[in-house]
Amino acid sequence: MNQKKPLISVLLPAYNAATTVLAAARSILEGTFKDLELVVVDDGSTDRTFETLKSISDPRLVLTRTPHQGVVAAANKAASMAQAQWIARMDADDLSHPHRLEKQWEFAERNRCDIVSGLVRIVDLKGHPVQSMRRYEDWLNSLRTHEDLLANRFIELPMVNPSILARREFFLNKCRQGDFPEDYDQWLSALQIGARAGKTESFILDWRDRPNRLTRRDTRYKREAFDRCKKHHLLKGPLRDIRKIILWGVGQTGKPWLTWLLKEDFEIPYAIDVSPKKMGQCIHGVKVISPEQLRRIYEPELFVLAAVGAFGARETIAGYLKHLGCIPGRNLWFVA
Repeated sequence: MNQKKPLISVLLPAYNAATTVLAAARSILEGTFKDLELVVVDDGSTDRTFETLKSISDPRLVLTRTPHQGVVAAANKAASMAQAQWIARMDADDLSHPHRLEKQWEFAERNRCDIVSGLVRIVDLKGHPVQSMRRYEDWLNSLRTHEDLLANRFIELPMVNPSILARREFFLNKCRQGDFPEDYDQWLSALQIGARAGKTESFILDWRDRPNRLTRRDTRYKREAFDRCKKHHLLKGPLRDIRKIILWGVGQTGKPWLTWLLKEDFEIPYAIDVSPKKMGQCIHGVKVISPEQLRRIYEPELFVLAAVGAFGARETIAGYLKHLGCIPGRNLWFVA
């Protein structure tokens, strides 16, 4: 008789994580959601990662070892082994909160979501808040609805990868390997083909920051790599059938986007900025106008990219444009 398949498979790729992987694995296995399997792929560790994991006697642990190929290959291997129709991600140096999967499962069922994340705490290995990451943490936790996640996804991934629970098909659309952040690329692809996303209102993960974390030292996570990924998916997605764009912001954040848009042959009838010094100027041949001038000439079919980085600016822009019928995730997108 075939063994009953679990409701959720949790994927955990691990490499030289002997000091943290046991706590990470136990945070999943000891959580309130029990109908799961934890699929751990040891990516050819040279420390005691594999031996540490073998000390766990829980039958829900599925453990395998592969030659070292990197996190993408390890995550893809784990996905190929998963049995459940719902798959969650976990990293070897993070901690899931006890109710994480239970809350995500209930949220997905109640809201008919395909991808569910939740609120996260960015802490160090001792559990202390990382003050330098506080603004980023606040930004992540402020974006909860499907519409907000869509509209802000070209700033950065608004869902921390190890906090994600998604339908099986989105994980089996394997991570591509290349000179870009593979998890960001994977979830941009999923959102582009229509996956519905959301977040629980509870904290579900301690995302533990440390100096040697992969996202800090790998070239795939440098700003230039993120920019390549964003632009690739913008051209494939929201900008695919658009040739005329309004750019909001021609400051430090916006000017590189203006240069790129012009290089890609987009028509930019005008740009918007709130700086009095820029009003009436032409930057790279594009006239800069004020938000008040926009109100008089805005056409509902126009598409707006907002490239601003000042605290609170995106919320202000969304509120202003809402009165003109410009909807985040539909004809308003934020970039950075």
